[in-house]
Amino acid sequence: MGNFSTRTLTAVWIVIFILGGFWLHPVSFFVTGFLLLCGAMYEYYLMVKSTGVRPQVITGIITGAAMYSIATLVAAGIIGNEYFLLLVIPAQIILVTQLYREQDRPFDSLAHTFFGIFYVGIPFSFFPFAAFSRTGFRAILPHPDIVFSPGLVIGFLILLWTYDTGAYLTGVAFGKHRLMERISPKKSWEGFFGGLLLAVAVAWLLSGWFGITSTAGWMVIALIIAVAGTYGDLTESMLKRSSGVKDSGSLLPGHGGLLDRFDSALFSFPLVYLFITLFG
Repeated sequence: MGNFSTRTLTAVWIVIFILGGFWLHPVSFFVTGFLLLCGAMYEYYLMVKSTGVRPQVITGIITGAAMYSIATLVAAGIIGNEYFLLLVIPAQIILVTQLYREQDRPFDSLAHTFFGIFYVGIPFSFFPFAAFSRTGFRAILPHPDIVFSPGLVIGFLILLWTYDTGAYLTGVAFGKHRLMERISPKKSWEGFFGGLLLAVAVAWLLSGWFGITSTAGWMVIALIIAVAGTYGDLTESMLKRSSGVKDSGSLLPGHGGLLDRFDSALFSFPLVYLFITLFG
């Protein structure tokens, strides 16, 4: 099977399971985000380990997962914001655990452990705030006791994948001028503008269905996704290049790992949420 066919088949399954998981029900929304966060953090720590540094994989993932879980409960109105202070406990556990690990460069381990939480855990923890305690776009299954609307997340993912697809196809067909060859030799300006135009067009067409904000607002979101998402992609490419690996993982044939698939989202979704909060 060719690379394009493999990518296409994998993309179909990504849409079915990931988009479906976020859309189906509040519980599946939580579980989908939880699994993506844990998987992406695990891949990040494996990349770091390939450089010879030994981050605290388990305690780092537990801290990121705890952050996402608390964010969901806070966003749903079940607990108050003060419960985020509980994250002090796993943070201190990471510091204390390092005392019992025999390493010549403990600072490197701590730095990468906490950076994994910052790089992956925090962006994913914005997802619950974009869906819980909101109304409008409905989930597939009824949820009478929970106020929940995944419209912003669903719209974001559709535009993100639209941009990625447009950038890939345009880049393959017309890409000549490299965007940042030192970091990612295959990315081109033609691909960037092709993906941007397609994402803006889809935002214009589907904005009424997404709801949440105006048509102009969704077109701005498409622009944020294109610009910030590209920087997110380039950042992960920089990390992979410094780690000496081609992909963050092999879970998604033709796409690499979860971190490869969501590197753009790590940069762009917090900015999209900020935009909606301030101007939506």
